[in-house]
Amino acid sequence: MVFDIQKSRLLVTQGLIGGEWSDSDNGSTFTVSNPANGAVLAEVANMGADETRRAIEAAEAAFPAWSAMTALQRSNILEKWFDLIMANQDELAAILTAEQGKPLFEAKGEIAYGASYVKWFAEEARRVYGDIIPANQPGRRNLVIKQPVGVVAAITPWNFPSAMLARKIAPALAAGCTIVCKPATETPLSALALALLAEQAGVPAGVINVVAGARSSAIGGEMTSNPIVQKVTFTGSTPVGKLLMKQCADTVKRTSMELGGNAPIIIFDDADLDQAITGTLISKFRNSGQTCICSNRLLVQSGIYDRFIERLADEVSKFRVGNGLDEDTTHGPLVNEKAVNGVSELVESAIADGARVVMGGARGEQGACFYQPTILADAKPSMRVFKEEIFGPVAPVFKFETEDEAIAMANDTEFGLASYIFTNNLKRIWKVSEALEYGMVGVNETAISSEVIPFGGVKESGQGREGSKYGLDDYLETKYICLGGL
Repeated sequence: MVFDIQKSRLLVTQGLIGGEWSDSDNGSTFTVSNPANGAVLAEVANMGADETRRAIEAAEAAFPAWSAMTALQRSNILEKWFDLIMANQDELAAILTAEQGKPLFEAKGEIAYGASYVKWFAEEARRVYGDIIPANQPGRRNLVIKQPVGVVAAITPWNFPSAMLARKIAPALAAGCTIVCKPATETPLSALALALLAEQAGVPAGVINVVAGARSSAIGGEMTSNPIVQKVTFTGSTPVGKLLMKQCADTVKRTSMELGGNAPIIIFDDADLDQAITGTLISKFRNSGQTCICSNRLLVQSGIYDRFIERLADEVSKFRVGNGLDEDTTHGPLVNEKAVNGVSELVESAIADGARVVMGGARGEQGACFYQPTILADAKPSMRVFKEEIFGPVAPVFKFETEDEAIAMANDTEFGLASYIFTNNLKRIWKVSEALEYGMVGVNETAISSEVIPFGGVKESGQGREGSKYGLDDYLETKYICLGGL
């Protein structure tokens, strides 16, 4: 039975500033709706630059006490937050599905995935080590210590509204930083619910602040221009990431950016076809194609091209598209009508340029935010679906002949986040993996993300890494101390 989120004690509609749950200064709100049916879920406080400024100042005021805590104290609070998230997994998943649209089983998986970062960084908080460097002169000692950067501003997307927030808050708090968060306008309820649980876990007032609002440029502008903020972390599109980086330049803020992707999945003739089909289904169609590491381009060697498409179409035909809150739904809607329009334009452009529709290729009958799971054969590198991030349930399949051709096709993009290859040739695994210009490579596997690995890209897909032992680096300053006269 699906939880009624209107009865949820985790349904919060106010922002969190300095430990106080607050309305917007002018009393305005914005509407959060279910993309599956348009039902209004909540009216959320519509905050702007003034509220963001106060949140930043609250984070600054909370920083000395939080950063002065022992690593063990911060770790224990994060552990309590993890426990509360998992204890409320079903309720959080229902909220997430209602506002974002993904099937309930995927939403539950996202809650656990986000919580895993809280658990991981609760442990990593106690492993922020320094160094003693051998002295270059007598009577000296060279020490290196790590200190928190200070106040962090985080801007998170709508496609993983719970996990992306946890992935940023957890390392920031573990390092001793305080944070101001701006969730996506489409999906603020998941972020506010997590903040409520963090408060219950004992996170002190002002350490986590959340300002939601439809005036994204006003909130983002305050975050990037305010000299109190020492670091901005963003997950979203490359154009917005570039703008934020430019804005941060005036105050020389540290930035970490997880931006757009154009992931290739390369399937060679010698691949295990069953394995490749399973991996493609997960990578391409999870969250209805709305993930930054989705396989955007399917590159299939000529010897198995037709057989691969036939097998893929057979599996995709089994999808059950509908409201994510319905238990039999396997794939939900896109986040809004604008997203559907964008996907539709890309498909229509590909068809006009000669792509063949194997299945789908049209808007869904379930509602305005649905698009049919689609497979396009005979796709060519000149098409927009080769160059642009689709962010929808559309699988364009491109044919290649040789290994070198596949590598060249895969690298023919300004993006470099995730990539995937399927082959049973060990020599090819090494050659292709090293040749691909991507921050992450999955070999005979597409479910590559977890809290233990460094998630991030190269080229215009961003900078910095989230998760793993490297995930604290962007929230720490390295300080050198020279002790003389010894």
